[in-house]
Formats: sequence, C-alpha cells, structure tokens
Amino acid sequence: MPYYHKLGDIPKKRHTVFRNHEGGFYYEELFGTIGFDGMSSLLYHSHRPTQVKEIIKSYDVGPKIALEKNMKSLALKGFLIPPNSDYLKSRKTILTNSDCSIVLAAPKESLRKYFYKNVDSDELIFVHKGSGTLRTHMGNISFKYGDYLLIPRGIIYQIDFDSEDNRFFIVEARNPIYTPKRYRNWFGQHLESSPFCERDLHGPEELETYNQKGDFIIKVKKQDQIHEYIYAAHPFSVVGWDGYNYPYKFSIHDFEPITGRVHQPPPVHQTFENSGFTICSFVPRLFDYHPNAIPAPYNHSNIDSDEVLYYVDGNFMSRRNIKEGYITLHPAGIPHGPHPGTMEKSIGEKETAELAVMVDTFKPLMITEEALNINDDLYYQSWLDQ
Repeated sequence: MPYYHKLGDIPKKRHTVFRNHEGGFYYEELFGTIGFDGMSSLLYHSHRPTQVKEIIKSYDVGPKIALEKNMKSLALKGFLIPPNSDYLKSRKTILTNSDCSIVLAAPKESLRKYFYKNVDSDELIFVHKGSGTLRTHMGNISFKYGDYLLIPRGIIYQIDFDSEDNRFFIVEARNPIYTPKRYRNWFGQHLESSPFCERDLHGPEELETYNQKGDFIIKVKKQDQIHEYIYAAHPFSVVGWDGYNYPYKFSIHDFEPITGRVHQPPPVHQTFENSGFTICSFVPRLFDYHPNAIPAPYNHSNIDSDEVLYYVDGNFMSRRNIKEGYITLHPAGIPHGPHPGTMEKSIGEKETAELAVMVDTFKPLMITEEALNINDDLYYQSWLDQ
C-alpha cells in the first residue's frame, strides 16, 4: 500500500482555481479506484486530458486458450519466449483466469513510438533481466534486476531500456494489488514485524511535463482489446499531483525473510495480496535451525489454489533440472513437494541462495497456446523414483 506522496506543483486547496504563470488555468483530474472509495490522487494538467481527436482502430489481443481445465503439473521454459522489438507484441500470456493473467515478455526496444494504458488491470512487472526507466504521466522510476514495478490501472506509460536484453515476469490483476493487510496497523503504517516497510517502496522521483499540442497515440487495453486513440495534447502534461494512487517499485532484494527453528509455511514469504491471488518472494535466507530440521519444503496438497513458481536465480534445492526463467504450475488438488532425493540432501544445509516469485491463485488457471509452446510435457512424472 503506497503512502501519501506528492510531486511537482499543486494548489493549496483541492478543487480550487490553479493558474499558471501566464494567468491561464491548470486542469484538475481525479485519478481514483473503486469508484470514489479507493485510493486516489489529484493531478493537475497544463492541457485538458480529455481531448480525443480520433480512434484509429481496435483489435483483439486476448490469449488463445489451449486447455480450459488442467490437472497436470507443468514446467514451462520461460526463456524460450522469443524477444520482440515492440513492447506490446513481446508480451505473451501463458496462464490466465478471471482474476489475473500471467505474462512473459522479452522486449528489445524502448517503448517510445506510442503510449500505453491498461485500464483492465493493475500490472505488477518483475524485472528478471534488464534495466532502464519507467516513464509515466505521474513521473519516472528507474529500475533494474530484481525490481517489482507496480503500475496501477489507468497509468499512461512508456519504457526506456538500457539494452536489448530484457526479461519480464508480469501479473495483470483485475482487482487492485496491495501490500498484505497483516503487515500494516490500523493507520496503514507497516508494522515492525513486516518483512519490508515504507522506506523500501519508491514512487516516482522525476516529473516529466510537456506543454505540447499535436497528435499523440495512446494504446488503451480494455476487455482484452487494444484501442488506438489519438489525443490532441501530450499525455505527460501533469505539472503536479498528490495522493495515494501512483506507480512505485519494490526490490525483491529488500524483502527481509522470516525464518524459524523448523520450516516456515509459504505465507511468511508473502509480498503482495489481491482478492484473487497472493504473490510471494523467496529470497536468500538462513535455513531452519532446529537440530533435526528438514530445510526442504514438506509435501503439500494445495487444495484451494493453483501454485505458480517463477525461478529467478540461485540453486533451487527442492527441484531437479530447473533453470532460471522456468515456471512451474502445480494445480489445486494434486499433492506436490520436493523431488526425490532433494529432501534428504537438504538435511544439515545452513542456507539457500535461491530467488523466486510465487503466485497462488484462488481460481484454476487456464493454459494458453503460448504456454504449450514452451512446455516440458513430462514434468508431471518427475516425482517418480529414479
């Protein structure tokens, strides 16, 4: 949950006259969620943000579903998703349900030819490879390996990359993404027991303002369609804003792991929450310190959720033949756990250097054609004794 933040110039009182240096007006915009009940910010523009000149075209970008009902454990080789110069074309949905879509992307070129706005979903982008700057109408955020970029729905953005080697793991959420409620007190402040706090959340630092008229293309995603709009004013016309609804970043390297004498359950790794799923971060940490502790996770039946694990870096001690960029899917109702021999091998180990992102969804995930193109079809048999 972001805290109050402001950037640029704003009037002393909201909903009052705000003039520029020439005596003209700045134009106020409420940028809010959940009607007028959720988090919001007030933005002030040098030009009215409502000036649509033309809608060029609309086209479908919905995922092609290969399996609506899946009960097979899958291992997807994420780095087989081919790079693409265009940012939107590089994004490939591999798993989806009515609450979220899980997307892989390998964009090669900076997003500069158009602006993008997703009004269907919050976007949580995990940066596996690459660095650069997320440029938004509310300001800019630099990013690098290990950063989560939380982009609320409706944010207009572009991206500058420092190189062509970029890999993203993206969760598109139909409902807002927050930090877990149990990490916050009744005022909204993160607790002393939280594995991260407000110091670790970084909002926009540089406001990029253009007082410019012309033809500006914004590609708007809604209901799995892209609608190409031409606006008469530059989308980055904001001179100042304040509030609680804005993009921010959080580095997985700033997550402080919670450990114990015996193996701790996955909720201790939770980083974000949503009404339809949770997201956890597995980071380097000391193992359990009971003299007879088994560091490897115990076998478990995730009866109520599909489990998706994205492997980022390090030695994945409970899995065999898993490499960086792999995604495993363990569907609800099927027990899973450490591969044969890995439990025994973990006994006596003192620490792990693994880095991974987990998404547990409360509704079953459908498998797309893009996922089957990168699937290891025999993964479901990998728990058999060798």
